[in-house]
Amino acid sequence: MAQTLAQRISDLAENRPAGVAYWGAGQELTWAGYQAASDRVAGLLTSALALPAGARVAVLLPDGPGVHIALVGCEKAGVVAMGIGPRAGRREIEHLLGLTGARALISRPVHDGLDMAELVSSLAKRGLPLRHHVAVEGECLAEEPIRIDGTPAAASVPGTSTWPARPADELFLLNSTSGTTGMPKCVTHDQARWQAFHALACESGRLTGDDIFMSVVPAPFGFGIWTSHVTPTLLGAPCAVMPRFEAREALELIDRHRISVLAAVSTQFIMMLEAFEEKNHSLESLRVLFTGGEAVPYERAAAFEERTGAAVLQFYGSNETGAVSGTTLDDSREKRLRTSGRPIGVMQVRLFDESGKDVTDQGHGRPGCKGPTLSQGYYGDDASVADANAELIRPDGWMMLGDQVEIDADGYLVVGGRLDDFIIRGGKNISGPAVEAQVAEHPSVALAAAVAMPDPVFGERVCVYVELKAGADELTLEALVADLRARDVSKETLPERLVVVDALPRGSGGKVAKQALRDDIRQRMEEEANPEHPDSARDRTE
Repeated sequence: MAQTLAQRISDLAENRPAGVAYWGAGQELTWAGYQAASDRVAGLLTSALALPAGARVAVLLPDGPGVHIALVGCEKAGVVAMGIGPRAGRREIEHLLGLTGARALISRPVHDGLDMAELVSSLAKRGLPLRHHVAVEGECLAEEPIRIDGTPAAASVPGTSTWPARPADELFLLNSTSGTTGMPKCVTHDQARWQAFHALACESGRLTGDDIFMSVVPAPFGFGIWTSHVTPTLLGAPCAVMPRFEAREALELIDRHRISVLAAVSTQFIMMLEAFEEKNHSLESLRVLFTGGEAVPYERAAAFEERTGAAVLQFYGSNETGAVSGTTLDDSREKRLRTSGRPIGVMQVRLFDESGKDVTDQGHGRPGCKGPTLSQGYYGDDASVADANAELIRPDGWMMLGDQVEIDADGYLVVGGRLDDFIIRGGKNISGPAVEAQVAEHPSVALAAAVAMPDPVFGERVCVYVELKAGADELTLEALVADLRARDVSKETLPERLVVVDALPRGSGGKVAKQALRDDIRQRMEEEANPEHPDSARDRTE
């Protein structure tokens, strides 16, 4: 079994102390600095906070070196980190803190206008076990100020230079994933699954310790975990990260640091492609782009390859399953960009029909898998989590994905339509029902339905159709968004288009006919793009 991350960092700090671990937030973090800073965080958690092994600690930090320091500090302290995405709003934060029973929160003093100390205090008064706020001003570096419940913390904690090794199959991390109903669920992670994913990635992209990485995917989520937190460290390779993605800056960082392996969702690499200027950027060092999280647009991906000389690769899977299939450097461009690669042998991929029958020999169905990259399911012990785990994992042990797929004649997997009601915006899964529940709280809204609206850059955006209550005043998108923001709804779930209708279409079973709405928004967009279309002048209520 490979070393855990903490063990690997310790070896690198001893043997290559001045080597670069991360570039980010205008700072350079060496392996020795990584070791010292994560030791400090671990010491504060175990000594100042006296947290027992297995306690949950929420981590809500921008995508700089600090979030990785905090996660490794939690690993060393024997606690379970709860990674919260940096764009989360108050409602989502409160939900995740309550669901996981977090005892402490590591964050900046203020997050998106929220006073985090006040948030911790208010949740403690409501009966949650959350008791401590670890406020960091910068990147958790050993010399930077950290306050615990308002009191300055020591720059170092004596006697905490060594930490007991944790088993690779022990729970060390939780992160959130969008659910089909309501607020996010939490996926469980051990290091063994990410070591297995790391081995697959190294084989797929021929990754070595000589590579230089850059990941612009949020660290708490699955794609960001292996591309910025796990694989660069296990290889002993430096990694550039960005607290906030900006396409032009990303291009400059690739050239400045001679990046060879880039990780970005499709939206991000498209934005980089559009920002590319021949006179200012070369990207000649880049050899591999790992992308995913949403459909890979063939023409844009091919243009990226032509411009940079890099090969575009992807894995198909989920936060829960890890890798199910993947493309490699040995695949042709057609297979790399038009399929999701061959199913991975050790994941034992099978296909099932709607009744649960194995239809693998028919070449199309819903995929299930068993293998080393699987998570342990969803975290929690209430009825809703039990139901979610029962839906995720069949009684015979197969873990399911929410897509319809086909296996082509050459053995490559092609993803068709999604079964789950998600909107995938820039690689981020947004729960349609969660958006609907939030919009329905507006006093003028009788019923809401959220669907994906095609977008050339983000892949999909959030479009909401609503029926208004009788006698309600006209509702505009601006007024709806202002109401949602006043209720601390996460930015990522805010509607980007509003269509008011007299009545939402219904299917034979009485449910809202979502496909009719998806067809309608596509037609509206086609009409808007073509003013001479015969229906282009029809009334619109956006």
